[in-house]
Amino acid sequence: MNISVRSTARLLGAGLRALLVLTVVCGVIYPLVVTGIAQAAFHDKANGSEITDEGRSVGSERLGQTYDLETKDRDGNPLPDPKFFQPRPSAAGPNTENTRHKLLVSGASNLAADSKVLLDNVERRRTDVAAFNGVSPSSVPVDALTASASGVDPDISPAYARLQAKRVAKANGLAAAKVEKLVEDHVDGRVLGFMGEERVNVLGLNVALKKLAAKG
Repeated sequence: MNISVRSTARLLGAGLRALLVLTVVCGVIYPLVVTGIAQAAFHDKANGSEITDEGRSVGSERLGQTYDLETKDRDGNPLPDPKFFQPRPSAAGPNTENTRHKLLVSGASNLAADSKVLLDNVERRRTDVAAFNGVSPSSVPVDALTASASGVDPDISPAYARLQAKRVAKANGLAAAKVEKLVEDHVDGRVLGFMGEERVNVLGLNVALKKLAAKG
C-alpha cells in the first residue's frame, strides 16, 4: 500500500470517528441534557404551558382560543358564547372546524393605521362589543377593538375582563360580585413589576369560571 492510499485511509478513519463522536455528543447527549434541564427547571413551559381542566389538557396559556356558539350570523360567522369571557378579535377570520372552543388561525390584517377598512372594523367591533355586553360604546377598551399581530393573543386587559363580568354572570346564573372577584383573582401584574401591562389570561379565567358555575 503506497503512502497516498494509507494517508487517505487514515483521513477517512479520522473522519468517521469524528462523525461518530459528534453524533453521540450533539445528537444524543446534548439533547438529553437540555431536555432534562428543561423538564427539571422549567417543566410547565417545556411542556407547552398547558392548562388542564379535570385532569384533561384544554389548551396552552400562550395561545388564544375562540368561545363561540354553534349558531352563526347572516354572514356565516359564529356568534360569541355569552357564557364565556371573550378574547381579543383575530384578523385571521373564523375557523372552519366544527368545534366550540378552538385555536384561532394565526395571522394579522397588515392594514395601515390610516386604512379605512381598519377604521371601519374598529367601529364595527365597538358597536358589537358594546351591544353584546350591554355597555356604552365609549367604555369599550382598545384591546377589544384591535387584533394582535399574531391573532392568537391569549390575554386581555383587566378593563376588558371587567367589562364582560356582568354579562358572563347573568348568562351563567351567578352573582355579579362572584364573577367580578374571579376576574380580580386572575389579573396578572407586570413582568418583574415594570415590564408590559397588567393582563388576564382568558383560558385560565374561563376554566375557573366553569368550576365556579358548576358549584352554583
